Amino acid sequence: MKSEDLKQLLTAISTGDVTPESALEKLKNFDFENVENFAKIDHHRNIRTGFPEVIWGPGKKPEQIVKIMEVMRKNNPVVMATRIEPEIYEELQDKIPGLYYYRDAKICAIISDFPTPKHQGIITIVSAGTADLKVGEEAAVTATLCGFSVKRLWDVGVAGIHRLLSNKHLIAEADVLIVVAGMEGALPSVVAGLADCPVIAVPTSVGYGANFDGLAPLLTMLNSCAPGIGVVNIDNGFGAAILAGQIIRTGEKLVNRRSQESGVRSQEGTRRSFKV
Repeated sequence: MKSEDLKQLLTAISTGDVTPESALEKLKNFDFENVENFAKIDHHRNIRTGFPEVIWGPGKKPEQIVKIMEVMRKNNPVVMATRIEPEIYEELQDKIPGLYYYRDAKICAIISDFPTPKHQGIITIVSAGTADLKVGEEAAVTATLCGFSVKRLWDVGVAGIHRLLSNKHLIAEADVLIVVAGMEGALPSVVAGLADCPVIAVPTSVGYGANFDGLAPLLTMLNSCAPGIGVVNIDNGFGAAILAGQIIRTGEKLVNRRSQESGVRSQEGTRRSFKV
């Protein structure tokens, strides 16, 4: 954001020509910062969407990731980079102080303090098999770093359905479920038949040849006869976590809105009683 534009906006607020609420709406779409000639960091994404910008690791040189993370850490309490292979992390850790690596999730993060839940609700992540854990952990770590309470339930696929049924209490406690499965991808349909909350299905590229690198479970999940299932792309644990977080945050906004409306009605009732 240019300093002259900011000065004009602040002047308009001070004179009453622009309300603080309108100013916030304008600021949501302003600020970004160039990183040399290869990146533009969106510092205000968190204001607009509730989630900060996250770095996609593949295709970037280690030195580019270093420079992007150093710029982002100035304005964000948590900086994330996804799909970081161990050998890339080895190069990054010597150049970025305080960098933490979640090996199973392949996520690098700079965090000022270990994240504690700041949102109500529980996101429970369920995996069909151990081979699906890298995608499940990507979802779990992403949701945790974004301030959500996370529970994990691993290796409860339909080939041994009793493993899932013996953990029905975790399904019942969840406010949003993320279900990760490869092979034929049947687990989300089973879980959705047990749950009273949204189910986000994540197909994985785990499976034999006819799995077609995740296309088979993707089609199974899209064709599920169980209602209440949304499907993200193959291996997209990150996207599933952000969607689950948006669902939780939408619930919070609705509760806050009703509380505010109730407060307004209460004040109006008080004023009417004084008039009488």
